Amino acid sequence: MTTVVIRRPDDWHVHLRDGPMLAHVLDFTARQFARAIVMPNLDPPVVTTADAESYRQRILAGLRPDRRFTPLMTAYLTDGTDPRDLAAGFERRVFTAAKLYPAHATTNSAKGVSDVRRIYPVLAEMERVGMPLLVHGEVTDPSVDIFDREAVFLERVLAPVIRDFPGLKVVCEHITTEDAVAFVLGHGDRVAATITPHHLQFSRNAIFQGGIRPHFYCLPILKREKHRLALRRAATSGNPKFFLGTDTAPHAVHTKENACGCAGIFNAPVALEAYLTVFDEEGALDRFAGFASEHGARFHGLPLNDGTVTLVREPLPVPDRLESQGVAVVPYQAGTTLPWRMVTS
Repeated sequence: MTTVVIRRPDDWHVHLRDGPMLAHVLDFTARQFARAIVMPNLDPPVVTTADAESYRQRILAGLRPDRRFTPLMTAYLTDGTDPRDLAAGFERRVFTAAKLYPAHATTNSAKGVSDVRRIYPVLAEMERVGMPLLVHGEVTDPSVDIFDREAVFLERVLAPVIRDFPGLKVVCEHITTEDAVAFVLGHGDRVAATITPHHLQFSRNAIFQGGIRPHFYCLPILKREKHRLALRRAATSGNPKFFLGTDTAPHAVHTKENACGCAGIFNAPVALEAYLTVFDEEGALDRFAGFASEHGARFHGLPLNDGTVTLVREPLPVPDRLESQGVAVVPYQAGTTLPWRMVTS
């Protein structure tokens, strides 16, 4: 097969940032995807309905006139989140979902939830109105090895939440382990997961090949090869519980390449091409449309998109860096050539 045509896809996990960085990276997502779940971990974070309305307007104002793109806004949960404001924002279709960041788990998460039991009234209200919970699934206990933090979170934190709120929709975001695959498969149809291209294509060895490779540092961190293979099996299986979520997370070069570099991989420029490469390698091109364009929308109860995108088997050289708006960012797969290229949207 040399051409793949799919319904216009969605990205169920993106970081668009704000200000000059938003202006720099927005179109890389908007050119490929009809909709995207936008993460709320700004500084300050998107906590209230009013915060989300304001941020959505900044995103829409930054779009090219010819782009048809809908940002789907999320609420950043804190120990003090107001359940009434959250529910009102969801019922008014300002919020699509709410995001659980354990405090200090990742970028701009210091104001996240310190103990999930503190937000049980919020989760009860979300369950009542049908609002999905998006989860950054890692514990922050410093005694837990960084490579084990996802598995421990699933056992200690998320399993009790699902038990206590059986009607709550939960997305385990950017899963990285075979433990997470088994967890999702072991629960009902209200539990699903997103998977990133970088966790499908690389193991933790990539971080250390030839020295420290800061542009492969992300959270959750890349894991062992056995976990990468488990993710590939899940993503390409056709199971509707798994769908596309890039977790594209841009940082300026100088904030990545320093003594304490930021976590995040900017994969938006080559997202579809990277995913399609995986499906091609796994002999699963016929299942790519479901993963990219159907499963996530159905889980969230949203209509499938109109229109299509076309990818062709044609070399795509990836630049070493991308500069605009006074910001330089290194893209995922920088300096390599991918075997697929998106040609129309």
